[in-house]
Amino acid sequence: MKKTYFIADLHLSENSPHLTALFQQFMQTEAIKGEALYILGDLFDFWIGDDENSELAQLVQRQIKQLTERSINVYFQHGNRDFLIGQRFAAKCGLILLPEYHKVNLYGTEVLLCHGDTLCIDDTSYQAYRKKVHNIWRQRLFLCLPLFIRLHIANKIRSRSRQQKSEKATEIMDVNTEFVLATMRRFGAPHLIHGHTHRQAIHSIDGSPNRTFTRIVLGDWHKTAPYLVCDKNGYRFEELKLEIKEDKIVE
Repeated sequence: MKKTYFIADLHLSENSPHLTALFQQFMQTEAIKGEALYILGDLFDFWIGDDENSELAQLVQRQIKQLTERSINVYFQHGNRDFLIGQRFAAKCGLILLPEYHKVNLYGTEVLLCHGDTLCIDDTSYQAYRKKVHNIWRQRLFLCLPLFIRLHIANKIRSRSRQQKSEKATEIMDVNTEFVLATMRRFGAPHLIHGHTHRQAIHSIDGSPNRTFTRIVLGDWHKTAPYLVCDKNGYRFEELKLEIKEDKIVE
């Protein structure tokens, strides 16, 4: 049976080798069984430009390329941590970059995909920050900086982000249901899949008159790797547990 996989919010980094090991295991034992894989943002904990050539970056590209060379399409939507992933990265591994919102027909059902941060409109401070960092000229100036300076800036942004999250009410950092419903109607999609909030669940939204919309939230990776599988029978969440030692990454 044909099936499609969805993941988001892996936050891969050199500081979390167990997540890298989980990613390898997922790509080699699960994603390889599907006809497509959608990565809905925050694959990396932070991405500072396609000239990044770390061992982690190369490993991730190799894992993706192993799928695309088997004619398994791998799609990527930018997250709030890795919005600078560009065509250079994609070309190295056959990754297909998607726009901010993307509608796809999955086994006869219209489904809207996004990372999810654009749906959190009640978090006004984050939305103001997002508008700044997505300015094309700011991005070009940032990418002109030496790699080590970009890395230093990225570390400062991550620290600031952790502090700000601890000071915000959890409701503010979640999606705005009315905005979600309006967005789904605008794209003509009764189903939505997104990440970002780290609150894995399947929500039914009353879209009266006489219509129900479905919002599916992907989970983030920690000690395990949660993912969504879609086939002609519908959706289901599954979870992968690490089968190798956390301090060892196997090529």
